[in-house]
Amino acid sequence: MAMKPQSKMKRGGGRREKPEYDQKLLSLARVTRVVKGGRRFRFRATLVIGNRKGKVGVGVAKGNDVSDAIQKAFNDAKKNIVSISLVNGTIAHDVYAKEGSAKVLLKPGKEGRGLIAGGAVRAVSDLLGVKDIVSKSLGSSNALNLSRATVRAFSQLQNVAPAEPKEVSAPVVAKSETSKAESNK
Repeated sequence: MAMKPQSKMKRGGGRREKPEYDQKLLSLARVTRVVKGGRRFRFRATLVIGNRKGKVGVGVAKGNDVSDAIQKAFNDAKKNIVSISLVNGTIAHDVYAKEGSAKVLLKPGKEGRGLIAGGAVRAVSDLLGVKDIVSKSLGSSNALNLSRATVRAFSQLQNVAPAEPKEVSAPVVAKSETSKAESNK
């Protein structure tokens, strides 16, 4: 009984490429539809994807099994991706957004403060690549609405470039008293 030496290479010998987007599953729910013959079960997945370099998206989809729902949600999130410019690992200014009854307030954090956010806001901010931010979620705690409100808040950010030093012209020197006295003669 001889083993084939190439069988190991087919199983996993090749290097796997790093995916374009990281993903985080926010919620996975079994949903039921009642029909004449009984109940039909499906799965609903809510997913956040991002590249940690300024791109993030939220997707939701249903499927007959868990992996099908997650794959559909990933494709939906890729369609809804937004690009945001960050300033030194944080946002440029305060921003507020609302989706459904979920409200999100985002404020820039000082360097080294960290990601101060909870639940869905933390997942979206982390996958976006924000290092320092302070957030408060108000109203509903629904993961889908919170994540969509967070993406909406990030998309409201205005592109504010860091302030550049301005050129200073030579100061205007007032005439001295002696020059005034000479001009009066």
